[in-house]
Amino acid sequence: MDHKAPSLVLITGMSGAGRRTTAAALEEMGWYVADNLPPELIMRMVELTFADDSPVERLAIVTDVRSRAFAGNLTGVLDSLTSSGRRPVMLFLDADDRELITRYDTVRRSHPLQGEGTLQEGIDREREMLADIRARADIIVDTTNSSVHDLRRTLETEFSELHGSGVRINLQSFGFKHGAPKDVDVLLDARFLPNPYWVAELRDFRGVDKPVADYVLGQAGSQEFVDSALHLLLAMLPGYHREGKNFVSVAVGCTGGHHRSVAVVEELARRLTAEGAPVRVVHRDLNNDRKS
Repeated sequence: MDHKAPSLVLITGMSGAGRRTTAAALEEMGWYVADNLPPELIMRMVELTFADDSPVERLAIVTDVRSRAFAGNLTGVLDSLTSSGRRPVMLFLDADDRELITRYDTVRRSHPLQGEGTLQEGIDREREMLADIRARADIIVDTTNSSVHDLRRTLETEFSELHGSGVRINLQSFGFKHGAPKDVDVLLDARFLPNPYWVAELRDFRGVDKPVADYVLGQAGSQEFVDSALHLLLAMLPGYHREGKNFVSVAVGCTGGHHRSVAVVEELARRLTAEGAPVRVVHRDLNNDRKS
């Protein structure tokens, strides 16, 4: 029997953003997790795991900034893995500065790059060090507003289908009034469509409800918008696959993230699924305040 090549995930990110929780969650999902592995040992670990007699089929490697040459070394490792045909899925964990500071204050720990300075200075150094790595990530998980359980559910969704074929599409609706998502590959704006918020009988419904969906998708230009988005994404997916990108993130926005963007994302997800594309849907602002 031919040995089944293991899946490979490389996990890094901001200190305090949830690497330990991520490692524990993946371990529970059946991954072999190598934690706190410095970049210079990653290639050796991968070589051992890919050996013909290895029982490991899914390997997750967690690394962090405690090696001061971390960023340059990790970039080199990524290049080497890609050249060898073993490109990992790169997961980057992040959170906003205020939340990171709160977490460090809660556990009364200093930041690994803080030195004699402040927590904020340590965080700033780390962000600068990780900028290039973050830009190369396949998946960026922002844990700012996530509980441990939320993070575990996100990881289960992201990685349970990692063995599936093709490029996975993460579809997200959002409200511009709450800020556009920081990390998307394609951003679409549905604010050109009439807003159901101003229709009294629709205001308390959401885009996942049929009355709102019918209203939004029945407006002039809405079907052409979805058609164009579908055509665009289907044209891009083969290129992403050739470039070794396993995930593509698509965000659709309206004012509040309740009605128009939600209805469009649901319709786009339905049509992409019909085309055989694996899709994950998130409605980021569905339960925020009412105006959409």
